[in-house]
Amino acid sequence: MKKNDITILLVDDEPDILEIVGYNLKNEGYTIHTANNGLKAIEKAIKYKPHLILLDIMMPEMDGIEACEKIRNTEGLENTVIAFLTARGEDYSQVAGFDAGADDYITKPVKPKILVSKVKSLLRRVKENDINQDQTIVGDIIIDREAYLVLKAGKKIILPRKEFELFSLLASKPDKVFKRETILDRVWGNEVVVGGRTIDVHIRKLREKLGDNLFKTVKGVGYKFVLNED
Repeated sequence: MKKNDITILLVDDEPDILEIVGYNLKNEGYTIHTANNGLKAIEKAIKYKPHLILLDIMMPEMDGIEACEKIRNTEGLENTVIAFLTARGEDYSQVAGFDAGADDYITKPVKPKILVSKVKSLLRRVKENDINQDQTIVGDIIIDREAYLVLKAGKKIILPRKEFELFSLLASKPDKVFKRETILDRVWGNEVVVGGRTIDVHIRKLREKLGDNLFKTVKGVGYKFVLNED
């Protein structure tokens, strides 16, 4: 995928941020669209189907957390990478961001070169998804990595990107215990620092959507996917 084929949506209520960040990313060859509040972000996300959304948290009309949640629950936007670009650096804000379905959390201010590097890293996930086209069937669940889709007993279940990747990893080897360190490396990679609570949040979401009995906690080690409740 060429750079000029990649669309990025910038969402911030500060015109200077939109101008500066947009300028640097346009210089890299990306196609840029902008919005200045959460409601417009949803409208433009639906219209342009961006590969990446850089989203502020504190905005008028609708904040970034709510906008992220709504985008994640919009059909056709399941493969969009979402990263918060915000001055809110508190732990609880980061947890809320990941809980809403974000893939990454970048704290402002950030130097343009570092931001461009982060964007390139995030967009590598888009390319990996284009390559990863296999399908996994476990019990009555089908995991289609090409369509980024989960079907359980014929029912379509929309999962945010990180929840999908985490579930796909665990379900790739039922009954295998995946250590927390392995999960962080395989799902989040080295480009983002997250804590164990982030994994817990995503596991909780998966339990709510797919069934509590499918995921077992191995205390002090990690998690595993099981087909049958013990």
